[in-house]
Amino acid sequence: MITVKTLWEEGAEKLQLSVIAGEKYLDKKLPETTMNRPGLALTGFFQYFANQRLQIFGLAEFTYLKSLSSQEKKQRIEELFEQQIPGIVITRNRKAPQEILDFAEQFKVPVLRTPMVTMNFVNECTVLLEKLTAPHERIQGTTMEIMGIGVLLRGDPGIGKSETALALIERGYCLVSDDVTEVRITSRGTIVCWANEVTRYHMEIRGLGIIHVPSLFGVAAIRRQTELDLVVDLKKPTGDEDRTGVLPETIPILGIEVPYITLPVRSGRDMANIVEVAALNQKLKELGHDAAKELDDKIISRLTRGRVKHG
Repeated sequence: MITVKTLWEEGAEKLQLSVIAGEKYLDKKLPETTMNRPGLALTGFFQYFANQRLQIFGLAEFTYLKSLSSQEKKQRIEELFEQQIPGIVITRNRKAPQEILDFAEQFKVPVLRTPMVTMNFVNECTVLLEKLTAPHERIQGTTMEIMGIGVLLRGDPGIGKSETALALIERGYCLVSDDVTEVRITSRGTIVCWANEVTRYHMEIRGLGIIHVPSLFGVAAIRRQTELDLVVDLKKPTGDEDRTGVLPETIPILGIEVPYITLPVRSGRDMANIVEVAALNQKLKELGHDAAKELDDKIISRLTRGRVKHG
């Protein structure tokens, strides 16, 4: 469960949030990650009131409060705080009524403010809360985006993940993360990948050291994040590698099955070229064109016709 402080810290820049009251109480937890506009609650109607949500005060709420007498306004605001709300956000940079500031201290509730229009804030905040609360994991691997296909390259240390990624960058494709990849589930049930803030846009090349990708190849050589479409394991040859691809494999990441292939690494083999083809082949599969299955169906059809003729 995240806290108001987490939302404030993560959204300080994008949501332009500032704390105007109750800074000592930012550790208040947000039991629900959706937001609520307390319109009906300000009229005194609290049945079905979503008191565990962040309360958003926009133009409608302030206009209504202005229509009340001083005593009524104080009473309604106090009743709202008595519901043990986790926090309040005031939009459009409006000045908070003194009653809100006073009750925020009394009931230990943080109050934040943003210059954003209410609807825009709710939309942006919803995306951020989804990101902060989605299942998240950090996995070993280098992530590339190849013609819109997110590819996670895995393998033992020294197998050539970064070198393969570097060759793909030289071909015009984009680096998302090197060596360590952050992943989370989106609301659409897909997995999105991005780099850790510390290592973002950097690569480690054995024998060369650390390089800064956008400085060498330009900003077009990087992507901040990409959806994961394919996992590629680079491994030493074993002799039992799949040669047809008729039976597709998957691997679970955060509970979601992701297409998976194993590529043997041999001296002199152009791994970047093979990974590129694997990504493009995956793109064709997503468009409904599976070359291995089509060839298998064609062979079976030919064998079936031959049996019918000889029968």
